[in-house]
Amino acid sequence: MCQHDPACPPVDAADREAARTVSSHPEQGWSLLCNGIVLFEDTGELLPNGRVVSPHRPTDLAA
Repeated sequence: MCQHDPACPPVDAADREAARTVSSHPEQGWSLLCNGIVLFEDTGELLPNGRVVSPHRPTDLAA
C-alpha cells in the first residue's frame, strides 16, 4: 500500500502508528494512515483486517 521511501511501518510492526497520515479528519476524531490503519484521537485503532485495538496510551496529562 505504501509507496514512500523509506516505506511506512507495516500493520504488524510495533511502530505502526508512525506511518504517514493520508487523510485527517480531526473534526470527527480520526485519521487514515498510509498502512491502512484508522487511528482515533483516543489512541484506539481499526486495522485493515477489521481487528480493533483499544485505546492504549494515556490522553490526559497528570494534574
